[in-house]
Amino acid sequence: MASSLFSRRDPNAPKSRRFIEIVLLVLAVGISSGALYLRKPEEAFGSSSSAWLMGTVVLGVGALILHVVLGLRARYADPFILPIVIVLNGVGLAMIYRIDSDLKYPVGDSQLFWTGLSMLACAVVIYFLRDHRVLRKVTYISLALSLILLVLPLLPIIGQEINGARIWISIAGRTFQPGEVAKITLAIFFAGYLSTHRDLILVAGRRIGPIQLPRFRDLVPVFLAWLASIGVLVFQHDLGSSILFFGLFMAMLYLSTGKTSWLVTGGIGVVAGGFLAYHSISHVHDRIYAWVHAFDNDIYNSSYGGSRQILQGVFGLSYGGLFGRGWGQGRTYLVPYANSDMIITSLGEELGLLGLGAILMMYLVLVSRGYRAALGTRDGFGKLLAAGLSTVMVLQLFVVVGGVTRLIPLTGLTTPFMSAGGSSLVANWIIVALWLAISHSARAPHGVVDFDAPRGIDYGSNDYEPEGATSVLARISTASTEGSQRG
Repeated sequence: MASSLFSRRDPNAPKSRRFIEIVLLVLAVGISSGALYLRKPEEAFGSSSSAWLMGTVVLGVGALILHVVLGLRARYADPFILPIVIVLNGVGLAMIYRIDSDLKYPVGDSQLFWTGLSMLACAVVIYFLRDHRVLRKVTYISLALSLILLVLPLLPIIGQEINGARIWISIAGRTFQPGEVAKITLAIFFAGYLSTHRDLILVAGRRIGPIQLPRFRDLVPVFLAWLASIGVLVFQHDLGSSILFFGLFMAMLYLSTGKTSWLVTGGIGVVAGGFLAYHSISHVHDRIYAWVHAFDNDIYNSSYGGSRQILQGVFGLSYGGLFGRGWGQGRTYLVPYANSDMIITSLGEELGLLGLGAILMMYLVLVSRGYRAALGTRDGFGKLLAAGLSTVMVLQLFVVVGGVTRLIPLTGLTTPFMSAGGSSLVANWIIVALWLAISHSARAPHGVVDFDAPRGIDYGSNDYEPEGATSVLARISTASTEGSQRG
């Protein structure tokens, strides 16, 4: 009898890997707690409300709750995503507390509150989102919600303009940035629409020479989303979010169709749009002009739209050198917005090139796990959604790091998980929840993921869904599967 029970276990069935996750979570919380402690060791045991104690409790309890929820709802989820995010969030929180000592209005306690709320939101999404494919049912609702979120800051009562960009709303004395949530809803819309209309976009329409033009009616919803990204630039003067939305738009079109012509068209659009924005929008003109003429003395000393923030950030990075000045030893008070827009320079100054490189490597691993989930899942919608969210993270990091190193103009985007800002933190933790849900379906046995399966998915085979299987991702994952079988 016992032998028959043991014989039922499939030796090839994937393991849940939750033990690996809990070990890494203990290490991640330990690193975060150490960073908080080293900020001011003499204050660590001074009171029950010290930053070290409260931060360790929030991160530790949040990590434990998420680990339990994953064990109940998504036990095959990627075990590396959550620990990496805990480290990034914890080190960022420690740096914010460290910079608070130089600020008139500290924000560390507020960031700690948003950290706990964000981790709770992540757990709620994982618990109730039993299958990511149900999000495909709200494709057009996601588009409508995206447009509403992007319009909210333009309303006269609740909309607020800060530093020349009108991207905030104020409710009950608290500010929130709806565009952070819009990047998720836009990704859901693009994934849902392109996974079902890919063939129409590729085949239907008129061919002019070697170029296949899709029918306009097939691109109307996508065109509306593109207009939304342009509207963010024109009406809200938010260069960073506009680049983010437009990059997401072009990347998902390429991933779904495999046509490099979309990338070429997008590149031309970026150059043309940037030229027009430079000559017609004063906020964009000031950003680009300060970037090009950063070392001009008049531009550096300008009270508005100057290059002081850019150059002080670059000087801070150079001051850090290879090994950094030491945790808590930097002169972050010289850099405007050192805890939000410029937190990368604060980290680089105190941790050096090696420490900042380690942080960027963690981002690289995190994004690669998102793309890995996209390659592993068996439905076209999940592939596009995971890849789209990963692309959002890559674009945001590129814009942030490129801005602080003067590779591109400074845009005001925040570093995911590390910069001060509650709306950004909540949105990025929700992205983590979606990654975990998709990675669970990618690794789980066929019989585990069977809730509300859309038509066209055959769990008895390894073939990809014929309608909605993305050209780029499906080819890569199919090739890797064939290679592993030959190996």
